[in-house]
Amino acid sequence: MVNTERTDGALKVRGEVAAGDTWDLASLFSSDAAWEETLAAWEGMIPGFVAFAGTLGRSPEDLVACLAYDVEVDRTGDRLGTYAHLRASEDQAAPEPQRMVGRFQHVATSFAEKTSFLRPEILAIPPATLDAWIALPILAPYRIGIERLVRTRPHVLSEREEKLLAMQGTFAGTAAKVFRQLTDTDMKFGSVVDGQGRSSELSNATFTTFLLDADRGVRKTAFHQLYDEYAAHANTLAAALSGSVERDVYSARVRNHPTAVGAALFNDNIPVAVYDQLVAAVRAHLPAVHRYYDLRRRLLGLDEIHHYDCYVPLAQDVPLRHTWDEAVGLVVGALEPLGADYCRRLEAGLRGRWCDRYPNAGKQSGAFSSGTYDSDPYILMNFQEEGIEHVFTLAHEAGHSMHTRLSAEAQPYQLAGYTIFVAEVASTFNEQLLARALLAKARTPRERAAILSREIDGIRATIVRQTMFAEFERLTHASAEAGQPLTLERIRGLYRELLDAYFGPRFVVDQQLELECLRIPHFYSPFYVYKYATGLSAAIALSERVANGGRAELDAYLGFLRGGCSRWSLELLRDAGVDLERPEPVATALTRFASLVDELEQTLCG
Repeated sequence: MVNTERTDGALKVRGEVAAGDTWDLASLFSSDAAWEETLAAWEGMIPGFVAFAGTLGRSPEDLVACLAYDVEVDRTGDRLGTYAHLRASEDQAAPEPQRMVGRFQHVATSFAEKTSFLRPEILAIPPATLDAWIALPILAPYRIGIERLVRTRPHVLSEREEKLLAMQGTFAGTAAKVFRQLTDTDMKFGSVVDGQGRSSELSNATFTTFLLDADRGVRKTAFHQLYDEYAAHANTLAAALSGSVERDVYSARVRNHPTAVGAALFNDNIPVAVYDQLVAAVRAHLPAVHRYYDLRRRLLGLDEIHHYDCYVPLAQDVPLRHTWDEAVGLVVGALEPLGADYCRRLEAGLRGRWCDRYPNAGKQSGAFSSGTYDSDPYILMNFQEEGIEHVFTLAHEAGHSMHTRLSAEAQPYQLAGYTIFVAEVASTFNEQLLARALLAKARTPRERAAILSREIDGIRATIVRQTMFAEFERLTHASAEAGQPLTLERIRGLYRELLDAYFGPRFVVDQQLELECLRIPHFYSPFYVYKYATGLSAAIALSERVANGGRAELDAYLGFLRGGCSRWSLELLRDAGVDLERPEPVATALTRFASLVDELEQTLCG
């Protein structure tokens, strides 16, 4: 067992953590001093863009010269920004890394300003001329990027109009800022005594912890206490959400998009039909979800089930403990269907210095994967040996890191970055293989039930719940587009209809739950949450295909991981073996959900 605490019980400070348990950032920079030297050189490169302004339409050679210089500068900036971010995440109270982040952001802003001419100047080149140029070998490395830029032409306004829109940037995010300040700073939720008699502060961050408590009284108290505070600020939060939706509608209309959802999906070239098809598929499979809630009610011995009963584990008495080395072995073993090379490289990285493993004082919470085209794909963890959740988190982040590594090796810099739409496929794919391996290794019915329950709740949270959120976004934006004001009453009414439909007739929907829509931060980044649902649906289908298939299926999936953004997201997934323009992937995922519910009932009820 690794000791992450000092003798006084406090977390170790960064300098006390064993070097072997931290990441080695040398693939980015050998030291902070080397970073400083490169930052100075990078800052000196940025004025070089002035010489390119006004030249891009003269010849294909002039255009290539500017684009090549832009790639060179951007690639260096990627390394600089990633190093500063990773250093700052090690200890968020350490002043020097925070200063590095600030210095990088200052220079990056100058970079953005000096290159602002690129997009309008390229689009000013006559279409016939640009079409002829991009057919030339000299422009081949940049053809895809230019074609995607040209695709935006109908939605790009005049120079003066674009300038006016840019000037709105300082206040366009006001609604989201109000939401964050109110919910993270001004709203106070008090304290709750947990099942062990300890009083702990209730917040948006700790709410889920209380919902996991075996003591139903604790869960119920936390639920009502949290939503009482939301009720006290409901009108303000409704106004903030309404303002955010109105901004989305305005932004779509001013750029000549017919709807806000169409505008949001345009950049990834996702048809709106994919979004609507997701909602329809989940709606069609809601009876299985309702059956699960009733099974959960019976397993918990309740007369009626409420929202605060939906997160407590159904097999709490199963001891699952793994050291870091055991977790790495478990993950790598589970990923054997991805081939020996994938597993060998991943294991070397995880047992080596890719990963910053354990908590320390001031370290950023949670987990993430962050690497560049020219560096190792680093992983931040706050690994704890108790339970199984951190093993799944490791598998998840490892999926992102290997996706980054394989894309960088296969694609030129400008095509190596993959979209968010496909990012969650690679990570949740790994989770699916891990769950499959754990189910095969389960030694007792209770242990098997713990894994089954986790899988069921994962699909429920990622596909069903996120689709409900996606449907709410569709309804609120359609309401605003139709000229119907989004008052608090209107917002609550729309959300209540969804709650009744998604939770079913035997579920008790407390009136306070109508306010849940006022505490979801993703609603201020419109039409984003559906990607979680499509991502897991694709991952379930692809993991089944690879695990049960042969070399052809594996090669197709590895080709997807190497694809970067060289093709549109839907095309990359289609080549891998899943077509999200058809209803089958979501239906397959929810059919699996139903079979898992059947197995859980048989395992625990006989």
